[in-house]
Amino acid sequence: MRDVRRLIDIAAPAKTTILVLGATGTGKELVARSIHKFSARKGDLISINCSAIPAELLESELFGYEKGAFTGAEKTRQGRFEMASGGTLFLDEIGDMPLPLQAKLLRAIETRTIQRVGGGKDIPIDLRLVCATHQNIEADIEAGKFRADLFYRINVFPIKLPALVERAVDIPQIITALKKVMKKQDDNGPLPEFDESALQEFMRYPWPGNVRELRNVIERACLLFPGSKLEAKHVRDHLLRLRAPDLAEEQDALWAASADIDQASSADHGNDSGSPLPHPSHYRDWFAYFDTIDVRRHLQDVEIVLIEAALEKSNGMISHAADALKLRRTTLIEKMKKFMIEKPVN
Repeated sequence: MRDVRRLIDIAAPAKTTILVLGATGTGKELVARSIHKFSARKGDLISINCSAIPAELLESELFGYEKGAFTGAEKTRQGRFEMASGGTLFLDEIGDMPLPLQAKLLRAIETRTIQRVGGGKDIPIDLRLVCATHQNIEADIEAGKFRADLFYRINVFPIKLPALVERAVDIPQIITALKKVMKKQDDNGPLPEFDESALQEFMRYPWPGNVRELRNVIERACLLFPGSKLEAKHVRDHLLRLRAPDLAEEQDALWAASADIDQASSADHGNDSGSPLPHPSHYRDWFAYFDTIDVRRHLQDVEIVLIEAALEKSNGMISHAADALKLRRTTLIEKMKKFMIEKPVN
C-alpha cells in the first residue's frame, strides 16, 4: 500500500490517464478521489459507474443530449464529460462498457472533444480521466469484449490494488481507521472493542468482498455489540456468519470463559503469524465461513500465482524459478505449458 501511495503521489500532479485495477471492494474509487484531491485541477470529480447504468442510457449520461434527440429529451442536457471539464472524470467498471460505446469513448479521449446525442457539433473538453475495473481486460480483449486500442489508450499509468487477503496484516489498522470514521457519525453509539483473538480471527478470514466487506462487518458489530469487548468467537459466530447474540448467553459466558481465551490465544500463537505464506492449517477454518470450496480450482490458482511470481523474481530464468519452487526444471516447463504461462519479458 505504500507503493500505491507513492504511485498516487507521482501521478496526481500530471494529466496522465490512470487505470486503477483491483477486485471489487479494494478501494478503487478512493484512489480516484486521492488523485483528484492532490492534483492541481480546480474542477469537480465526476464519477459514473458504467455497469450500473443500462447500455441504452449510458451514452447520453456520458455525452449529454440535445433537445429533441429522442422521446423525452425536452431540453439540452450536459453529460458527465462536460460536467468534469476542468476537473476529473472517473469511469468506474469501464470493463463493462458496451463495445459500440467504447469506440465513441476512444474518439473522445483522442480528440479531446465530444458530441452530444442528437448533435453534430464538437464540444472541447479539458479533464483528467481516471478509469477503474475489476475485470481482466486483457482476457476480455482476446474474447472480443473489449477494444484493444481503447485499452492501450487508458492503460497509460496503471495502479494495481491488492486484495485484502494479500495484506491481512493491515486489518487491525484498517479497523482502527473505520472506527474513527464511524465515531464522527452521529448515528453510531458506543463502538465495540476487539481483543487480540478477535483481530486474529479477522486476519484469518479470506474477505471475498475486501475492504468493503470489512467495513460492513464493523458496522454490524456496532449494531450487535455496542460498547462491548469482543473475542474470536463473537467475530466467528455473530459477525462473519450473522447470528443475533442471546443476551442471557452473553451474560453467562462473555468474559467467564477463561479456558476458551487461553485456548484461542495458544492457537493464535501456534500459527506462524510472521510468515508471509498462509499456513495450511488456516484452511481448516474455511467451513466456519463458507459452505463449499472448489479444491481443484483453488489449488490450481495458487500454483499459477506462485509460478508467475517465481518467474518474475528470477527475471524469466526457468532454472532459478524451478529452484525457488523446489521443482525440477522439466516439471516447471510442463506446468508452464499446461497453464499457458509465459516467461516475463524485461
